[in-house]
Amino acid sequence: MRIPFFHTLRDSFVRKTPLFLYNTLGAEKQEFTLPAQAKTVRMYNCGPTVYDTQHIGNLSMFVFTDTLRKVLEYNNFTVKQVINITDVGHLTSDSDEGEDKMTKGLEREGHELTLQNMLELGERYTNTFLENLRELNINTEHIIFPRASGYIPAQIAMVKTLVEKGFAYPAHDGVYFDTDRYPAYGALGGIHAEAQSEGARVAANKYKHSQADFALWKFSSGGGSASGGNIQGWDSPWGKGFPGWHIECSAMARAILGEQIDIHTGGIEHIPIHHNNEIAQSECATGRRPFSRFWLHRAHIQIDNKKISKSLGNVVYLSDIMERGYQPLSFRYLLLGAHYRTPLNFSWEALGAAEKAFLRLRLMADNYPTGGDAPERYQKRIHKRFNDDLDTAGALGVLWEMVKDISLTHQEIRAGIIDADRVLGLNLAGIDEKATAACVKQFGKNVALKDLPENVQVIIEERNIARSKKEWGQADLLRKNLEGMGYILEDTAQETSVFQK
Repeated sequence: MRIPFFHTLRDSFVRKTPLFLYNTLGAEKQEFTLPAQAKTVRMYNCGPTVYDTQHIGNLSMFVFTDTLRKVLEYNNFTVKQVINITDVGHLTSDSDEGEDKMTKGLEREGHELTLQNMLELGERYTNTFLENLRELNINTEHIIFPRASGYIPAQIAMVKTLVEKGFAYPAHDGVYFDTDRYPAYGALGGIHAEAQSEGARVAANKYKHSQADFALWKFSSGGGSASGGNIQGWDSPWGKGFPGWHIECSAMARAILGEQIDIHTGGIEHIPIHHNNEIAQSECATGRRPFSRFWLHRAHIQIDNKKISKSLGNVVYLSDIMERGYQPLSFRYLLLGAHYRTPLNFSWEALGAAEKAFLRLRLMADNYPTGGDAPERYQKRIHKRFNDDLDTAGALGVLWEMVKDISLTHQEIRAGIIDADRVLGLNLAGIDEKATAACVKQFGKNVALKDLPENVQVIIEERNIARSKKEWGQADLLRKNLEGMGYILEDTAQETSVFQK
């Protein structure tokens, strides 16, 4: 089998292009490399709480983590990726108060509050979540999706270790981590325990030694709705109950990836409490630091410049996008057009513009001839953008510059698009019947020059002559005349492709 020249060429300059990622732990871009002797990147992504369908803001997180995985693989790293499924123990507050989200889901749907019903609800919404990921061209077969309910013994064992080491204490309503015993608490994002105790996000609890302390285990009795209400939970050395949300992630990461990992991701909302809690309990339980070498966080998505909220009535689901006739990968393209650390504003107008751009790339992938090599000068620049903290917006800018370069052949342009799509993840080299049909509707069918009406062939020839004489005004006028007749042209210096609407 012929190995495309651009693959061997890319591999040669991969080693010369360092990968930099913004590490929240340190608040700077740092070069990512694997420790000596390590062969695989161990990556843990905070996943969804499956009490309802995930909206587009939730899903944006996993396009980001998929892009991160693809950039790592583009740089010849092997990745072991975990996205956890929280199907128990996540309260509506990131601290230790509020209603259990899974209980809230059961009550919303009128189900009896039993452990079995809770697990069935979680599995149903997990399946919806996984189907959404597949619609966004995220390969779920390459990802591990542990359910928190499947790791209860590991969570109990970790809490027991923390209690035995003196880092945790039983109280009236549960078992808590003692943040005073961990002086480095709050290093992620510069959140210190004293300031957190005074903050509005940590509710007062008379049973805690310090208000920054957090729950590792909540009792079913005495804990009220914050511990699952009438659902009895699991047996533990301290009483029947539920794990704290934070301990779930630490226990699953340790069980699947080991005591220390390379990358941990989440949303910016996870920095102050959830991720600082994970660091504290993991490092105290194992005695090894750091728990994760890199921490990456995605900014929020807004809709029409407002927070996504059911109370505001502005929640949008991927199914809404598809029901309006948009391609799901147009939403992925929209996300790629902004840096992951920059807040993105979703609007239907912005999605429409993203769809046109995505379909044009699809048009070229479907209709340009195969077998070319990606142009080296563009390939290097795109790679450099990917390696600058996942600058997909910058990479797309270079990609469109390449597409418009009339000195390149259609084969070279297509090869460059397909190579960049190894990270963009728009499935441009694969079969996408719905996207291809949308291309035909948008741009028309590709027509060979010899099959065009004679008068159209004459105009195209006149235009080619004008272009050869660099009479660009006349060439543009003839292009517009053809567009008025229903013919769209795509040019390079060597050839012109014609699409009939």
